[in-house]
Amino acid sequence: MNAGFRIFALVLTMQLSACSIGYYFKATAGHLELMRLRQPVDQVLADPETSPQLMRFLEQAGASLAFAHKDLLLPDNGSYRQYSNLGRPYAVWNVIAAPEFSLEPVTWCFPIAGCVAYRGYFREEYAQELASGLAGDGMDIFVGGATAYSTLGRFSDPLLNTMAGLPAPRLAGLIFHELAHQQLYIKDDTRFNEGFASFVEQEGLRRWTGSRFDSGSDIASVQCALAVRHQRRTEALEILVRGRRQLGELYAADLAEPVRRAGKAAIFADMIEQYLVLRDRWGQPPFFDGWFDQRLNNAMLAALGVYDDYVPAFDAMLAEAQGDLQAFYHQADQVAGLPRPERDAEMSRLLTEAASSSGPKFARPLAETCPDQTDN
Repeated sequence: MNAGFRIFALVLTMQLSACSIGYYFKATAGHLELMRLRQPVDQVLADPETSPQLMRFLEQAGASLAFAHKDLLLPDNGSYRQYSNLGRPYAVWNVIAAPEFSLEPVTWCFPIAGCVAYRGYFREEYAQELASGLAGDGMDIFVGGATAYSTLGRFSDPLLNTMAGLPAPRLAGLIFHELAHQQLYIKDDTRFNEGFASFVEQEGLRRWTGSRFDSGSDIASVQCALAVRHQRRTEALEILVRGRRQLGELYAADLAEPVRRAGKAAIFADMIEQYLVLRDRWGQPPFFDGWFDQRLNNAMLAALGVYDDYVPAFDAMLAEAQGDLQAFYHQADQVAGLPRPERDAEMSRLLTEAASSSGPKFARPLAETCPDQTDN
């Protein structure tokens, strides 16, 4: 998962429990430390001690940032013009929880970010402590590290060492995704927010591949890498979607808990087995092993669902805007401003329109057929 942690607090609100105060204190301390470590990218690039690998990462990020501002019309508020070395593999660790017999994630509410389907920590041990307690209450739990951190444009978010190992296309996509959250974010609707950002990321990459490379062979190579990844991601998600449907039917059935528990285990085992067959057919990376290990449970399915459920709807929205990003952003903003029932109804209409069309019009790689190859 490439979403950043979007919860931070600089002012504690009244009537918080002692547990909440402890959480906000940790979040504030982590945020301030991350901000304190920021250095201007130009300064880091000019430093003779800067490694070639770090210089390459910062230059690639700078090129992707320029494209995001100029070609994708995403906000330019100073974000990603500074760099922080956190000295750890992830910016934050997010905890996602779901009841044993439900695919609806537990939500946590915060003064700035609103209600979201995860809770993040700057230290892994704090995340694992919460996860252990929730698991003790019978919840399905997923703990995942996030490479990015976002304040939704309220501060100048830095590039992080946690992003430095990403291939160029995935780094560009991450920057597009996080800037999309600065473009549009509404409280209490994780599915809308993540669907919007995921679509902008995918559409941004589609446009980025045609502008970044000079020769046709370079363009074809990158487009093929993206096309292979996109196709495989789609195939892997189809397994999860079928499994979610089966689990939803099982959980809704009037069955004894031991019967539902056994059925649940069988469905998850079948999803993993289907993926292993698919993986054998692929033969070489990119793989999606992290989705289909022994952590696969209700919480992970809930987490994956919020990123992709609305992507086809936003594709249909861009089609209605005739591919014009400015008009698309305006329409998305109008839908975001609707009362929740009307917003849900409009997104359902767009999903229906997307399903009845001949397929996605925008957010997909341009290459239709490519040989298997590793991610670039």
